[in-house]
Amino acid sequence: MARVSQAHLDARRRQILDGAARCFARNGFHGTSMQDVLHEVGLSAGAVYRYFTGKDDLIAAIAGEAVGSVRQAFEEAARVGPPPAPDVLIGRVTRTLFSGETHGMDRRAYAGLIVQVWSETLRSERLAATLGEAYGGLRLAWAELVEVYREAGVLAADVPSDHVARTLIATAQGFIVQLAMFGDAAPEVLENGLRGLMSMDLQKIS
Repeated sequence: MARVSQAHLDARRRQILDGAARCFARNGFHGTSMQDVLHEVGLSAGAVYRYFTGKDDLIAAIAGEAVGSVRQAFEEAARVGPPPAPDVLIGRVTRTLFSGETHGMDRRAYAGLIVQVWSETLRSERLAATLGEAYGGLRLAWAELVEVYREAGVLAADVPSDHVARTLIATAQGFIVQLAMFGDAAPEVLENGLRGLMSMDLQKIS
């Protein structure tokens, strides 16, 4: 029997994940059955179950990829010196995250899938643990960047780095929710809005 290459195995796994993601984005996690996934990817049950034990396994894999893509987008945006200002950083993160198509779907559908993943953590302890660990790592990475801002003298010393990091993450999350719900969110809007807030003369309103 001919040996199947790793490249073939990886491509087949990618095919299944992309098809499942499209089903979940279209019908929701609970409105999608494994039969729907099989029909979407055009494979037998045996072929799919070779890679994933069931729907929960597919959801966990897609969730892991979604969180990983956010972290990768941040790392790419921050991989410059000196580090970009928060408005530029968040703009780069959102552009990287939603550039082109992911899982064969447009950016609004992908944003909707991410929001579904977040909501599923309220039901699934496994998913909550996976995303909790990933979120902790993301907070640490963003907090390290905040420390660079502080060392450069552009951030008040009495503001905890973790608080700033969580606020930056929440800003990106809010963008994703707006994009999923209304479809009219664009990275430029977020970037311009942050730049406007950062330009406020606080002495005039204190």
